[in-house]
Amino acid sequence: MATTDVSPKFHNHELRPLPDHPPPPPPPPQQQLAMDPSPSHTHHDGLLFWQFMVAGSIAGCAEHMAMFPVDTIKTRMQALGSCPIKTVGVRTALRSILKSDGTAGLYRGIAAMGLGAGPAHAVYFSMYEFCKKEFSGGNPDNHVAHAASGVCATVMSDAVLTPLDMVKQRLQLSGGNGGAYRGVWDCVKLVFKKEGFGAFYASYRTTVIMNAPFTAVHFATYEAAKKGLREVSPHHTEGDDEDEGLIVHATAGAAAGALAAVITTPLDVVKTQLQCQGVCGCDRFTSGSIRDVIKTIVKKDGYRGLMRGWSPRMMFHAPAAAICWSTYEAAKTFFQDLNDQKNSSSVT
Repeated sequence: MATTDVSPKFHNHELRPLPDHPPPPPPPPQQQLAMDPSPSHTHHDGLLFWQFMVAGSIAGCAEHMAMFPVDTIKTRMQALGSCPIKTVGVRTALRSILKSDGTAGLYRGIAAMGLGAGPAHAVYFSMYEFCKKEFSGGNPDNHVAHAASGVCATVMSDAVLTPLDMVKQRLQLSGGNGGAYRGVWDCVKLVFKKEGFGAFYASYRTTVIMNAPFTAVHFATYEAAKKGLREVSPHHTEGDDEDEGLIVHATAGAAAGALAAVITTPLDVVKTQLQCQGVCGCDRFTSGSIRDVIKTIVKKDGYRGLMRGWSPRMMFHAPAAAICWSTYEAAKTFFQDLNDQKNSSSVT
């Protein structure tokens, strides 16, 4: 008798065949969180938002504390009028400060900078990392995104730093013996009493206008230089973007800081003039107009007056940026390792 295969009649094509090996069950919720952190809790590089803030705060304090004497020389050189320092020479400026105030004169105002640098740089770097992640679209070579992120970062951080930077510069110009101010708090009280709250932000617009191109050039140059240094490194392998170290960060930071400092020196001179009005006989301005300040500088000292202090400014920002970026990247690495240890321990 002939046999007929009737099994096709009973095939249900809407059913899917079972796999040979069923998929493993999903991990517990705690392991899922450790293995795949939510974007609302972390940013790129595997760091939490507060970790970027701490890393930036440490980097900012290290940068400004280490280079503060150079900043004092730059401030003295940029002040016009009847201030003690009228020459552009770095050596003469340094001798004048040491003669009038001693070594302590190089550090007048450092307390004000210490109070402002930490919070301002916490805002600065955390905002930069946030904007870089949002603007770059996952492209690490998007230099336009790096520049735009730097501009956003400086607008926010300057709002924090400008008042204390003004206090710092006034103390730098005020001699130690019989000076206009006895300290940070005395300076704050006297400025508020005589000039009002607006004096603390008299240079904010100029500072932002100066720091916007400064940070755009700085961050774009830093990211580009870092990438170039990685590629020429003898230990670099194709496709390895993690081949970075202290030398790469320091060299890229120094190049970025020096270039940005020279380009923006004229606006830094204007900022110093606005912040130091009336101190040691420096000129007062009826308005905070950048154009009026530039006209006054050019009338007194010619166009070279707009470049007063460019050499100590570059001497400040090149090593300062090297210190800042090296410290910041080292702090990020510390937090990355800490997060990796926490994630591995929670998985096991």
